[in-house]
Amino acid sequence: MPDNDARSREEEYFWKKDQELIEKMRRAAAAEQAKRDMGAKAGLDDPEMIQELQALGLTTDTVVLLPLMPLVQIAWAEGGVSDAERQLIVKLARSRGIVEGSAADCQLSAWLASRPDAQVFARATRLIRAMLASPSPAQTGLTADDLVTYCESIAAASGGLFGMKRISAEERALISTIASELKARDA
Repeated sequence: MPDNDARSREEEYFWKKDQELIEKMRRAAAAEQAKRDMGAKAGLDDPEMIQELQALGLTTDTVVLLPLMPLVQIAWAEGGVSDAERQLIVKLARSRGIVEGSAADCQLSAWLASRPDAQVFARATRLIRAMLASPSPAQTGLTADDLVTYCESIAAASGGLFGMKRISAEERALISTIASELKARDA
């Protein structure tokens, strides 16, 4: 009997190990599929760029926000996001299919409530440039010029006195920088 008991424990041990291995393989396959899905949504197939998307905290559900990062950056240019800027960004997000209460909407709200780090904006701009230069930029339906125009709209949303100087010098300089970075050819 002791031999059967020992054999039974041994079989149980190896069965558990097999199950753990199978589960680990399933998780790895799911993570790999999520990367492919995110890359497809962003129009990127470079594994390093997809990894960078993940490093920014983006997921398959939130990667649609990537093209909105320059707008968020402009909204924060003068130290805070005004109600007019927030409303304009949310309106644009809704027009791009970002549903209220979704993961993407929650992430956007977080960015509008708390300024992302400058490195986040820099990395996002580089990824947007690559996305716009990809063979299938139709994924976003946007061009660099569209994004610059949206940035100008955000900057003008709450600026100026009596309709004059609606875009501050600081915002204008940032828009110029964003435009040149998005249009750079060394993606």
